[in-house]
Amino acid sequence: MTQAKLVKLAQQGNTQAIALLMNRHLKPKGITAKVILKEACLQVMLESTQTLNQQALVAFVQKGITSLDTASIERVKVYGRQIGEELLAWTEEFDLGTIEPLDEPHIFTVSITLNGDTECGLTTQGFESIANQITSEILSSCKSFLIQKVSISNGISVITKER
Repeated sequence: MTQAKLVKLAQQGNTQAIALLMNRHLKPKGITAKVILKEACLQVMLESTQTLNQQALVAFVQKGITSLDTASIERVKVYGRQIGEELLAWTEEFDLGTIEPLDEPHIFTVSITLNGDTECGLTTQGFESIANQITSEILSSCKSFLIQKVSISNGISVITKER
């Protein structure tokens, strides 16, 4: 079966396809994934003869299942068990949050007031230089939000930048 067909089946919630995709990556590491879907909850059992790294494996499952964007899966439970052990080593669950597109972009204004010791020797020119650097960094680094305006005040001067 081609990778494209396998991914398409997995996107439709086919647990055998999901398990096969996971096992392609996990089997070389000595880990086996078993998958069932019950009432919109995908249950993933990870088994190995070695101790399983919970954080890394849950991140792997979460990234993979989220990227499938499967409507039939709302929640995921991940279980880790060492082969030969009856009890689970760990369990973790997470919801698959649906992100709905916004009708209108959210616009934010950032306001910062710097309070400090006036005895430290920060001149108005020094404050303006620091404030300009901070506002430029905020405006350039916030790509996920529309920051329209940044204002920084020290109680005496106010530096404002707008897009």
